[in-house]
Amino acid sequence: MPESHVNTTVSEATYRQIRADIIFGRLTPGEKLRLDRLKTLYGASVSTLREILNRLASDGLVIAEGQRGFEVAPVSPQDLKEIAALRQLLECYAMELSFAAGDMDWEGRVVAAHHKLQQMERRMIAGDHSITKEWKRYDWEFHQALISACGSKVLMDTHAAVFDKYLRYQMVSLTFRGQIAADEHRQMLEAALARDAASAQTILRKHVEAGVERGLLASEPEFQKQRKTGTAA
Repeated sequence: MPESHVNTTVSEATYRQIRADIIFGRLTPGEKLRLDRLKTLYGASVSTLREILNRLASDGLVIAEGQRGFEVAPVSPQDLKEIAALRQLLECYAMELSFAAGDMDWEGRVVAAHHKLQQMERRMIAGDHSITKEWKRYDWEFHQALISACGSKVLMDTHAAVFDKYLRYQMVSLTFRGQIAADEHRQMLEAALARDAASAQTILRKHVEAGVERGLLASEPEFQKQRKTGTAA
């Protein structure tokens, strides 16, 4: 394998790992990203890490501070509201396209994705929070499956990027609405199989808005901490 391809693969793997660590809260909002520490944590060169952090800055997950280095992007109530509104806009539009074009293969993907999510939700409801990361992975897969027949890779990719930012708030606040959220997912599945885009969109808006309300309450300690340290967005 050519050396340049190996370097690209290592860089991409490191990018994905750091991105996941930000989204899932292992690297916390406002945390300084010191290159010497990251080099030890991820085993990548300083030049590679600098490129990755600049890429993550373009993703909106890292703040580049010029000569002062990098830090994890802070969180704020206004940012959460804007991300949630953008998610609703993209997902509702993509649902309408997907429900109209979806075939039996699409139905199979949606049913399979919901089954996996349902298993995680049952365990979370029973009190097993050791699977939080897996729960959110299957949550993402279900919502992506719902819109997977929309016919637009750009729309899918944009939705995935926005969903990641929304997910970061859920992980910061560790919000799980239990049986209510599980019921909403089941209702979205039923609407998808019935090709009832209007009902699915209504449920989605309720689902996201309730998640925002819960997230704002649960994230208040993080917002207060950032206000005290001066890192709030």
